[in-house]
Amino acid sequence: MFFRTNSWNKFRYSLYVPVYDALGRWFAPYQRQSIDGLQIRPGQKVLLVGAGTGLDLEHIPHGAEITATDLTPMMVQRIKVRNRLLFHHLDTRVMDGQKLDLPDDFFDVVILHLILAVIPDPVACLREAGRVLKPGGQIGIFDKFLPPGEKSPLWRRWVNIFTFIIATDINRRFEDILQKTSLRKISDEAVGWGGNLRVIRLEK
Repeated sequence: MFFRTNSWNKFRYSLYVPVYDALGRWFAPYQRQSIDGLQIRPGQKVLLVGAGTGLDLEHIPHGAEITATDLTPMMVQRIKVRNRLLFHHLDTRVMDGQKLDLPDDFFDVVILHLILAVIPDPVACLREAGRVLKPGGQIGIFDKFLPPGEKSPLWRRWVNIFTFIIATDINRRFEDILQKTSLRKISDEAVGWGGNLRVIRLEK
């Protein structure tokens, strides 16, 4: 299906660049909560996958060595511009989150904010995050998922046809994604939208 492809994601998010920050800042408290829970320390290697315009950079403590990736070149350019005021130790790259061109066991922390419900293959994305993560490292996730054990009603499945074309899948189950990896869940908190927004931490 065309709308479940990297090509479509790159096209639509290129269009959203001018308004991305205005919309994305609504989620800032949850992104901060997710990052604070990771307790990032100076010198640690941090990977942002699907970083968008780099809004997460504002919540990461200084001293970390950050790599920020996104599929959309215009988003990556915005990350560079944002960092001119933040002065992070930052490397930016255009990259597919389903196939990271990065070494195994390299990062101390991987951040996946608002990507697992958007990317065509969330299992591949989470597996790649685990591959590049050091043993004992953590993954911070903030995204929208069906609450555990909840079935998607018919109306939601119909609405999802349109939400996925525009922005995001609202019917993904995190538990189904996680069970296809070797990662371990260490925390999972519902933070909004009737339990549909969740902050999750995993460990390798």
